[in-house]
Amino acid sequence: MASSMDLDAPVSYNPSAGTAGTGATVLCYNCGAPIDGRAGALCLDCIKLTVDISQGIQRDGVLNLCRDCDRYLLRESTWVVAAPESRELLALCLKRLRGLHKVRIVDASFIWTEPHSRRIKVKITIQGEGGGEGVLLQQSFEVVFTVAYQQCPECMKSFTHHVWRACVQVRQKVLHKRTFLYLEQLILKHGAHRETLNIKEAKDGIDFFFAQRNQAEKFVDFLNSVVPIRVKKSQELISQDSHTAVKSYKFTFSVELIPICKDDLVVLPIKLAKQIGNISPLVLCHRIGTSVNLLDPNTLQTADVSAPVYWRAPFVSLADAKELVEFIVLDIEPIGPSKGKWLVAQVTVARESDLGLNDKTYSVRTHLGNFLRAGDSVMGFMLTGTNFNSELFDDLEASNTYGSRIPDVVLVKKHWPRRRKHRNRNWRLKRMARDEGELLPKKADQERMDDEYELFLRDVEEDEELRAALALYKNTNKKKQRSAAAMDVDEMSVAETEATEDDEAPKVDMNELLEDFDELTVQDQE
Repeated sequence: MASSMDLDAPVSYNPSAGTAGTGATVLCYNCGAPIDGRAGALCLDCIKLTVDISQGIQRDGVLNLCRDCDRYLLRESTWVVAAPESRELLALCLKRLRGLHKVRIVDASFIWTEPHSRRIKVKITIQGEGGGEGVLLQQSFEVVFTVAYQQCPECMKSFTHHVWRACVQVRQKVLHKRTFLYLEQLILKHGAHRETLNIKEAKDGIDFFFAQRNQAEKFVDFLNSVVPIRVKKSQELISQDSHTAVKSYKFTFSVELIPICKDDLVVLPIKLAKQIGNISPLVLCHRIGTSVNLLDPNTLQTADVSAPVYWRAPFVSLADAKELVEFIVLDIEPIGPSKGKWLVAQVTVARESDLGLNDKTYSVRTHLGNFLRAGDSVMGFMLTGTNFNSELFDDLEASNTYGSRIPDVVLVKKHWPRRRKHRNRNWRLKRMARDEGELLPKKADQERMDDEYELFLRDVEEDEELRAALALYKNTNKKKQRSAAAMDVDEMSVAETEATEDDEAPKVDMNELLEDFDELTVQDQE
């Protein structure tokens, strides 16, 4: 019978197994509700009422708005466009709040406000731990932003008086500013600078600032009518009115002058020389007008190179006025045709520095037959023994046609060595008032600029065609006249000696001079 009885399987007994998953039940010390003692001393409802996870987060802020362009200030100098109740504006508001990095943002939205109230309300929902370990709370709160009006720098520029809207940058890539001295006189004579707000000296040229775009375009047209130039235009957006969609721009006109100046020795590309009249590639630049005027001193043949033709095949001068050498005329014989003021002559010259040292002479053809006599001084370029860093000159020397025609010396203009450097002239030129800015000249640079201006004044005295294009005024400096009248006999004798030495130098006729009415006073009129 016992064998037929069913026996239950053995069951293990663990007294603590039933109480492992439950903790002691305690009462919330605030409201008395029963809670799990391991969770803390407060129930969840009391935690929500007493713990503030948004503590330390701003509840108000300021947004800076530019009313002209409807842009908000993001940081120091960054302005962004944000439409009302847009994602961009919401992101801007959240970035302005301090303390949000400690919590997690669940939701954010705008609360409607009156547009004229200048208030922006944002409802933010955050999550964070609080009230005990492992307790995650969610809380919503409102932040009020006040809109403060502030003008952005771009709109400030557009509304500031006398701020330029267009700039004309005139540049010439040469080591001197002789062309700018000539251009300055043309600008003054025609009054092309009257509408400028400011004229500023630059490294390789001059900047002209204008209040309107059409004024700058008018000035560029004037430059194009007097000198060969190339113009590039650019524009920069300053501001945009979101109400009227009107955009404000700043315009810049980059004007580059051809880097060829008067009295420069030029080597043309052989192909270009054939295209402009089959002129000799080795020529002199005798004038700068709306085009570059070139002259062959051996044949008096002339040719013009316009700006479009030049920029298709640009070239630079082989030598400029700084490389001129003084020669003494030993003998001269007119041999060739004449053209205007020029006459072809065969001249025998010697370098002034070689006199007394050697008997080296040079026989060359020149276009200065009407101006030179035996014993005169003349300035020219020394080609023999000079190394030129020019591919065009190397091609000219290697040419079968032109290689044997390269002269030893190219004479440019007559020279008066006894002329005083800074003599008192009965005429003067006006100068433009300009802002040197940060480019205040050093002593050496100032001396170089004075020498360039003196050479320009001498060119004006020597060249009648150049004087005809400029406005020369009478020099009415009475202080010099009084000091000259007060000199004693010895000083007068010295002055007479200097005057006799200067008699041969060219002078400007008083009939060519103008009265400067801007400097006339009541005493002058009486």
